[in-house]
Amino acid sequence: MEHSGDRVTLGLEEVFALARSVLAAAGLPERQAVPVARVITEGQRDECHSHGLFRLPGCVQTINHPRFNRAAIPVVEDTTAAVTKVDAQFGYSLPALEAAMPLFVEKARAVGISVLAINNCFHFSALWPEIEMLTAKGLSAIAMTPSHSWVAPAGGKRGALGTNPIAFGWPRRNADGSPRDPYVFDFATSAIARGDMSLHKMAGKPLQEGWAIDAGGNPTTDAAAGLEGAMLTFGGHKGSALSTMVELLAGPLIADMTSLESMEFDDGVKAAPAHGEILIAFDPAVLGGGTRDNQASSERLFAEIAGQGARLPSSRRYEARARSLVHGVSIPRHLYDQIQALPRA
Repeated sequence: MEHSGDRVTLGLEEVFALARSVLAAAGLPERQAVPVARVITEGQRDECHSHGLFRLPGCVQTINHPRFNRAAIPVVEDTTAAVTKVDAQFGYSLPALEAAMPLFVEKARAVGISVLAINNCFHFSALWPEIEMLTAKGLSAIAMTPSHSWVAPAGGKRGALGTNPIAFGWPRRNADGSPRDPYVFDFATSAIARGDMSLHKMAGKPLQEGWAIDAGGNPTTDAAAGLEGAMLTFGGHKGSALSTMVELLAGPLIADMTSLESMEFDDGVKAAPAHGEILIAFDPAVLGGGTRDNQASSERLFAEIAGQGARLPSSRRYEARARSLVHGVSIPRHLYDQIQALPRA
């Protein structure tokens, strides 16, 4: 660990140990604390600052939610040949995903497509770590989840939708067959992620126009006013429609809560949203049927995009990852001090 002015530099092992210690002191058992600490570390490693150590105080708040189940043990249900369900028992989503992953992947390889419904989970993290778990196994995948009703629909004046992220991944190989960084995108259907809006507030940085409205339904560039009012979707009515799709697929379709219901369930505690998550995995080897080289076709597309000077999604993250593996990560001193003030095991 190094201190320099208003920044603190930590190694990745230190980030993981710090997160794990705080989570354990808050009463989270190893089976939940380890995957949560790992994903926090991955977020910090990839310089996704709103999903790294910044999330740790909020995790402690969630663990103390009266409806959070620290003793949760996920229950996996083998539903059909292509469908797996797992009840997170109102613990974190990540242990539930890990418990269901073997069966979820096995079905994708057997059938070509596999659906995983995670029910009754608290979800705080980005979706790309979950997608990368699947691309590492040679599968393409989609993940979606609602949140709290922080986002107004296009033309609306108050929150009805969640930030409702969508993530997608496509596995990639080098010419010699060795794996390479996958093609992954992960974005909220709101114009800005909730965590990023909070970072704007902390930094006293204005929002862009079209990102939020205040409590009276008026456009605002003030992050504090936006957090008290409502966020807006990206792309106007198109983002609003996509966000509604996420609500339906990751809510009623899998018999779980919408963002409106998640907010009601929270009952003012301001913990992480509690709801469901849907993941869909595809096996290119099965669906391609061996009739053509889907890797060569996809790589031609990626090369055409990059050859025009356009950036492939996640390339910034992968560059940050390479730096962090060598040099560690840098966080604001005020965040480090805030975390240090939390109880630690």
